[in-house]
Amino acid sequence: MPRCGSLTWEAVGSAMLELENIDTFYGWSQVLHDLSLHIAEGEIVTVLGRNGVGKTTLLKCIMGLTDHTRGRIRLKDQDLTQRATFERAQAGIGYVPQGREIIADFSVRRNILMGCYARRDGKREVPPLVLELFPYLRDNLDRPGGLLSGGQQQQLAIARALAADPRILLLDEPTEGIQPNIVELIQATIERLNRELKLTILLVEQNVAFARAASRHFVILEKGRVAAEGPIAELSDDLVHRHMAV
Repeated sequence: MPRCGSLTWEAVGSAMLELENIDTFYGWSQVLHDLSLHIAEGEIVTVLGRNGVGKTTLLKCIMGLTDHTRGRIRLKDQDLTQRATFERAQAGIGYVPQGREIIADFSVRRNILMGCYARRDGKREVPPLVLELFPYLRDNLDRPGGLLSGGQQQQLAIARALAADPRILLLDEPTEGIQPNIVELIQATIERLNRELKLTILLVEQNVAFARAASRHFVILEKGRVAAEGPIAELSDDLVHRHMAV
């Protein structure tokens, strides 16, 4: 059966991301409570749960976007606990936020190049991999980002994150409001990035079918704590009903 509490599954590789005893706040309101998380290098992990349980806050906490955090955050061999958001990005965390946050007046090209400012090698060019993964973006580099559909903007947000050459990619609700064919493209992209580049991926999702298809392990949050976790094969309908049904 899936275990409850801190994440304890046997790692595929060494830890890429570790959170230890995390408490995080917006103002005086505490959202995450003593949360510990271990993401092995090369893993794909999906965070699930009802609305308002702390899923998005978890990703924001990792990026340093909450008001206050206690505990420790490590990326590979670096302690990020006291680092600013831009330093976390430069350390190798790529982030695709909920809502995408595309700059509407910027072209597709300029939106992608925004991600390059977090690169460790100083390159300022659209990565060839991005053009290969997303043919629509390749053919519309000069189109304003604000004119793209929701699915196209999601591709653009992922492309921008990949332009930073991350070691781990955080995706917040990547299938929300997206047409089925783009959902399939995003799933194929995640699988390819993980398989070919060994990119570690942590994603937040409400789409259980997508989580089962795209990830290897799952975490369920309840009231800012880990309620269950384990290999994706152990994500039973009973667990989904208990922790996700409205």
